[in-house]
Amino acid sequence: MTLRVLKIFIAVAEEQNMHRAAERLYISQPAISQAISDLEKEYHVKLFERISQRLYLTDIAKELLSYAYRVVRAYEEMENMLLTKGQCKQIKIGTSVSVGTCLLYELLDQLKQQHPEVEVSVVVNNTGYIEQLLLESQIDVGIVEGKIVANELRCHDVCEDELILVASPSHSFAHTVCTIQDLQGEVFISREKGSYDRNQFERYLQDHHFSIQKRWICSNTEAIKNAVIRDYGVAILSRMVVQTELSQGILSEIHLQNVSIKRNIQFVYHKDKSITDEMKWFAHACGLSL
Repeated sequence: MTLRVLKIFIAVAEEQNMHRAAERLYISQPAISQAISDLEKEYHVKLFERISQRLYLTDIAKELLSYAYRVVRAYEEMENMLLTKGQCKQIKIGTSVSVGTCLLYELLDQLKQQHPEVEVSVVVNNTGYIEQLLLESQIDVGIVEGKIVANELRCHDVCEDELILVASPSHSFAHTVCTIQDLQGEVFISREKGSYDRNQFERYLQDHHFSIQKRWICSNTEAIKNAVIRDYGVAILSRMVVQTELSQGILSEIHLQNVSIKRNIQFVYHKDKSITDEMKWFAHACGLSL
C-alpha cells in the first residue's frame, strides 16, 4: 500500500464514483479501477459495493477511510514541516561557559545585525560537553577555550584569553605577587571535570608537582565567583569572566611570579560537516572565513 493508493481510495470513497475520482485526480479511470482492485486483492477484502451506478463503502472500507485520512494528513503535515524548515535559516551553536558568559552576545549581535532572519539555538556547557555535541552532530559549531581532543574537529582561533588566579580583597595574597609554593595549602574552588581537564592553569600547577586542595567543585561560574568573593577559597578563572568584578574591587587578582597562562578561544566544527551559509555568516562575525 502506498500513499498514492490511499489518495485514490479516499477520492473514490468521497466521490462514490470512479469516473469522478479519476477527473479529480487527473488520472485515467482504468488506473483508478486497477488501484482499487489491487488493494482489495492484496488484503483479501471488498471495499465497495456497486448499486445503481453508485459505489458504497463496506464496513471495512469505512474503517480504512478513517485511517487513510490520518495517514495522508500526517504525511502532508510532515511535508509542510520539511518545506518550512528547509526555508528557515538556522544555526545551532555550542559555547563553553566563559564564552557563553562574556563573548557570545557580542558575536550574536553582529550576526543578527547582518542576518536578522537567522534563528539561533545555543547550548552553554563545558568544553568537553560541547566537543561531544559536535562529534554527535547535535550542534553546527562550537566556540570554546581549552584543548580539543578529537581529531575529527577543525579549529580556528578567534581571540586570546588569559587564565588568572583570583581571591577575595580580604585574602592575604590579594594585590600581591606570589610564587606557586606560596599557594601550598590554599583551598581552590574549581570547575567540574569536563572543564578541569582542559584548564591549562590547573594542569600547569600539576605539572609543577603542586597539589591542589579542591573542596568546592562547581559547574556554575557565578557560584565560583560568589564563593571567592566571600573568601571561601581562591579560583582560577578566565580574565574576561571576572573583568567586571576586578574593576569593581569585589575580586582581586593574585599575581604569580613568572607564570602567565594564555589560551585561544576557538571556532570549532566537524571536518565532515557541510558548511552552510549560516555557519559562514557566524564565522564572519567571529572574524573568520570558512
